[in-house]
Amino acid sequence: MPPNIAVPAGNHAFLEGHGVGTQNYVCAPSASSPSGVAYALFTPEATLFSDDFKQLTTHFFSPSPSEINTNPAVVAAGPIRVTWQHSRDTSTVWGKVRPADPAVPGDLGDSSTDPAFVAPGAIAWLKVTATATEDGPTGGDTLTKTTFIQRLNTSGGVAPSTGCASPTDVGNQAFVPYTADYFFYTDR
Repeated sequence: MPPNIAVPAGNHAFLEGHGVGTQNYVCAPSASSPSGVAYALFTPEATLFSDDFKQLTTHFFSPSPSEINTNPAVVAAGPIRVTWQHSRDTSTVWGKVRPADPAVPGDLGDSSTDPAFVAPGAIAWLKVTATATEDGPTGGDTLTKTTFIQRLNTSGGVAPSTGCASPTDVGNQAFVPYTADYFFYTDR
């Protein structure tokens, strides 16, 4: 396990799911790209299954209900966060990945592409910190105790190297298949 994505002591896994889906990208203007455009992730779409192939959660992006949106480009009450919704009780958890801090030498944030762990052509391994949770409408609370989520053992999902090379490509979309294992942690 890369040390920067290990969960803090006192947390233990209570749910594991095997994710199957797509990482969805759109070609957008980018000041950091020499061509002026680059693929940007606009949402994952995945289903997480148990070891016996029962659906556990759906995985996507959605506005967080308990945070204030400070991005004027996003029309939502809360910031857009990575989201998991339990398939049976519809409890939900939102989270975010802490980015690397360039002011702190050696800080990698909560993401790893270390080739000792992450396969070539696979999306990064992550530690996601829960930022909000919500019971389902009938009181379901499976995911409300979540403190962290890890995405490990990834395969695929990296943005394609074609289809986003010039400003005329802005708006092109790419839905890239991926798989990953997700571990949900609690400190309770």
